[in-house]
Amino acid sequence: MNEYVMPTSQRTLFLGGMVLGIVCLALSWFVGADEFHTRFWTNLLHNTVFFTGISFMALFFICVCITAWAGWYTLFKRIWEALSMFMIIGFVIMVIIGLGNYFGFHHLYHWNDADSILNDKIINHKSKFLNKNVYFIGGLIVMAGWYICAMKLRSLSLAEDRNGDDSYEHHHKARVWAAGFLPFAGFSSAFIIWQWIMSLDAHWYSTMFAWYSGASWFVSMIALTILIIIYMKSRGYYEQITNEHVHDLGKFLFAFSIFWTYLWFSQFMLIWYANVGEETVYFRHRMDNYPVLFYGNLLINFVMPFFVLMRNDTKRKFGSVGFVAAIVLFGHWWDYFLMIKPGALHTAHELAGHGHGGDHGAGAHAGEAVEHAAHFVSGFTLPGLLEIGVFIGFLSGFLYFVYVKLSQAPLVPENDPYLAESIHHHV
Repeated sequence: MNEYVMPTSQRTLFLGGMVLGIVCLALSWFVGADEFHTRFWTNLLHNTVFFTGISFMALFFICVCITAWAGWYTLFKRIWEALSMFMIIGFVIMVIIGLGNYFGFHHLYHWNDADSILNDKIINHKSKFLNKNVYFIGGLIVMAGWYICAMKLRSLSLAEDRNGDDSYEHHHKARVWAAGFLPFAGFSSAFIIWQWIMSLDAHWYSTMFAWYSGASWFVSMIALTILIIIYMKSRGYYEQITNEHVHDLGKFLFAFSIFWTYLWFSQFMLIWYANVGEETVYFRHRMDNYPVLFYGNLLINFVMPFFVLMRNDTKRKFGSVGFVAAIVLFGHWWDYFLMIKPGALHTAHELAGHGHGGDHGAGAHAGEAVEHAAHFVSGFTLPGLLEIGVFIGFLSGFLYFVYVKLSQAPLVPENDPYLAESIHHHV
């Protein structure tokens, strides 16, 4: 079967998940809310950034494979094309968050507080880069560039199906677009990660943070690809995809879980060894106040995939690799929770304690006092039921979007010049 039809039961399941997510997101506006509704806005930012990053990494890896003249992925490249198209949804939500910096919808970013810019030397020094104009306009330019490339590569892929005689011409055009996109993707993804995530901890910076966050996105994308393939094969689709293809995806899942850990350790070790205050604050704060999140992150995203996938044969078994993919997908959602929630909560405490401004140093001590006094803050110290519900809602919406896109084109690009290589792929 080369035409996907979404069954009614699947559609109902996804719609039910989306309703659950919307209800949980709405409740997070009211339940345990501070004056800035930080729980609501961090839930929205967290899930939007996570799933938009998966979408971006699908596009990025398509471009890598095209540029490298790789053919092994061709059988299931429509999955990555469908994943990449979700960026338009992330684009719309991030526009809303960007507008929030102008109109005071939220107070996620300490650098967007006028008094802090005036009175905090570090934030003032960074204000030419960390400001609402760069955040909004720069984000628009970057995401527009990403989505334009995703649409172009998708259109060229579909054109191969319609015009088989010109498949090499279409593939050559795709190679030009892919080669041009890769350097743009490298620089722009760092810019986006610095703006959207790292600037939540406005005093802190790390030159490795963009690599670290990008690796987390990439592992999540591979994990979701594996799960979609396993589901599709269970429904009778993608019969030509074998354990040879799954083996390669399993190797990527294993290898980049190790790479993510290498980046985690390198970033942590160098900052710990140097013991420079404005750098150690990021890890010290999370180790002291969020130990379950901090150490659980390593257990889920390194220890578990490392020991399960270390054996070569487990990467070829749909059950074992699918189990690891499901755990790791949640694990890197957990990773982004740890990146986003502590910094945003700390900022909310600082602004609340100083009337939306004042000296950052004093504000930091006030924020720390509130956090230590609270001990456990629902939706921040650990993901609560509302956070899990929002995750289910975003995941359901993401998958619904992806499967709709899969139903709009043949699952296997029959006129792709590398299809035969993919069918006979062997490792």
